Amino acid sequence: MKSKPSTSALPPLLKQICQALEDKKADDLRVLRVSAQSSITDYLILATGTSEPHLRALRVELEKVIDLTGVRILGMDTNQGSGWIVVDAFDIMIHVFTPENREKYALERLWKDAEDIALEAVYDESKLKPAAPKAAKEPKATKKAAPKAEKAKAKPAAKKAKPAPAAKPKAAKKAPKAKPARGKK
Repeated sequence: MKSKPSTSALPPLLKQICQALEDKKADDLRVLRVSAQSSITDYLILATGTSEPHLRALRVELEKVIDLTGVRILGMDTNQGSGWIVVDAFDIMIHVFTPENREKYALERLWKDAEDIALEAVYDESKLKPAAPKAAKEPKATKKAAPKAEKAKAKPAAKKAKPAPAAKPKAAKKAPKAKPARGKK
């Protein structure tokens, strides 16, 4: 794989996903730029979870991070017990494996012509160099969310309790009076 980093700006979601995977203790995290080789995605993120429950925890965290940014998840393959989850976030495709499946499927070898982006470059874009030009894609509207670290800094040291909203008095409803049945004589 090519290991020259490039400077075309990396999507903020890429950094947020990598950070979320690292925070949840995913192993062997790799980022591949596949835009020159693939027409369906620009980046692949490969990671390893230690077990099926760990894979599920990583998937849940990925869903949270992606949803916070407003990017729509296009697809998710989460067959229980398969040892492999896939999350398709359009420009970014995330594959998380158990160690056995990571070795068995070896996506790094399959995408050997892809550009391997060092994690240091993902977190510090000043280390990037120019990338090869790419065919233009239609822009998509997304909401940008602040990364967890920035949100944590923005929180005050002590939380102030908010007063509970005053309850509105409810008018008691009277049951309708039963009318005596009128019978014909």
